[in-house]
Amino acid sequence: MLNRRRFQFIAAVTLAALLPLGAHAEGKNPSKLRVALLPDENAATIIQNAQPLKRYLEQTLKKEIEITVTTDYSSMIEAMRFGRIEVAYFGPFSYVLAKSKAPNIEPFAVGVERGSPTYQSVLIATAGGPVKTLADVRGKPFGFGDQASTSGHLVPRAHLLKNHQLNGETDYRPVHLGTHDAVARAVQAGQVPAGALSKTILDNLSAKGMVDANKIVQLELSAPIPNYPIAMQGNLTPELKEAIRAAFLQMKDAEILKSFRIEAFAATDDKAYDILRDTAQILKLDLGPDQNHPYAGDATRAFQPATPFKFLGI
Repeated sequence: MLNRRRFQFIAAVTLAALLPLGAHAEGKNPSKLRVALLPDENAATIIQNAQPLKRYLEQTLKKEIEITVTTDYSSMIEAMRFGRIEVAYFGPFSYVLAKSKAPNIEPFAVGVERGSPTYQSVLIATAGGPVKTLADVRGKPFGFGDQASTSGHLVPRAHLLKNHQLNGETDYRPVHLGTHDAVARAVQAGQVPAGALSKTILDNLSAKGMVDANKIVQLELSAPIPNYPIAMQGNLTPELKEAIRAAFLQMKDAEILKSFRIEAFAATDDKAYDILRDTAQILKLDLGPDQNHPYAGDATRAFQPATPFKFLGI
C-alpha cells in the first residue's frame, strides 16, 4: 500500500512538472493594469480627463493603473492583439476589428447615453456651402475621421452607399481627417463641404463652444449604433475579470461618467455588435485576422484587395 501511494505521488509530481505553466494556471493577475482609451480627440485632453478614472480603478481594484492613448485606432487594436494592454475602451467597429484579430478578448460593459446603449453618426455640411442635401456630395470631397472609426467613417460611408447610392470609390472623394473634432472644424471652416462624425461628440463640441453650431447644417442621422464597449483580455483570472467588470458596471462617479460622455455603464456581449458586421458586408470589408491592415476591401483606396466579406475568430 505504501509503495502504491508513493508511486501515485511521484507520478502526480512528474505529470505536474511536464505540464506547461498555463495548464495549471487559471490566468494572469498582473500588478499593473494598462487601460487604453480611444484616440478620438486630442490625446493630452483625454489623459487629463481620465485622471479621476485612474484614481477610481486604483482604489477599487487595488492595482497600479496606467492610462494610455494610442496614436490611432489601428495601434489600439494591435496593442490588444499582442497583449500590450489589458483593458480597452473601443469604438464599436474597432472592437469588431479587434475581436477578429484577438478572438479571446471579452466585451463586458457599454456606455448608456440618454437612457440608451446606442448612438448615431451625423452627416453634416457647411452652412451656406455647396452641399444642401447628401445628393450634392457627388463629385465633392467628404470629410471622415479615422479609417477604423465607426461613427466617423464606416457607418456614414455605408449610409451614403446604401441610402444614396454614393460610392466613395467613384462618386465622391473621401478625406480622412483623423478625429471627430477635426471633421467638425473642417466642415465649419468650409475646408471640406460635408463630413460625418459622432452626433454625441458634435453636441459636446457645440456645448463647449469649440464649434459654432450656426456654421454647420445637420443633414441626416445614421441608424442606431451600439455604443462604445469596454473589453478586457480573456486570459485574466476569473476573479480579476469579475472585479474589473464590477468596477465599471457599479461606477457612480459623475465626473468619470461625464468624461466618457455617458450616464452609466450597462452589461454587454459580443452579439450586440453583429450590426457592425452587417455594415462590413455592405462595404465588402474583409475582417480576417490574416490581413496586414486591420481591415481590407472596397471601403477606401488604402485597403488591400480582399475576397468577399469573411469574418474569422468570432
